[in-house]
Amino acid sequence: MEATLQKKATMFRLNVDLIERLKELAKREHRSLNNFVECVLSDVAYNEPNDVTKAAIEEARSGKLRDVAPVDTSSVDAMFKSNTGRFSSNMD
Repeated sequence: MEATLQKKATMFRLNVDLIERLKELAKREHRSLNNFVECVLSDVAYNEPNDVTKAAIEEARSGKLRDVAPVDTSSVDAMFKSNTGRFSSNMD
């Protein structure tokens, strides 16, 4: 026998443009608006980034990466070459 999660109907006042955007995103994923919004809110409420991710977010927000050359993503080889000194490749 499966346990059922209790749900409670709730009303929010949201910007009309936001609702339309959420409907579009839900439709792309073939989901109801209610299911889409519930999943997005669950992700925000329950999925906290780990310490490595938090450090990377803080580094990006700090502005330290503004002078770093962009990564060339045209191919895997180009990506490794554009990151020389950041990490090494074992592809040779």
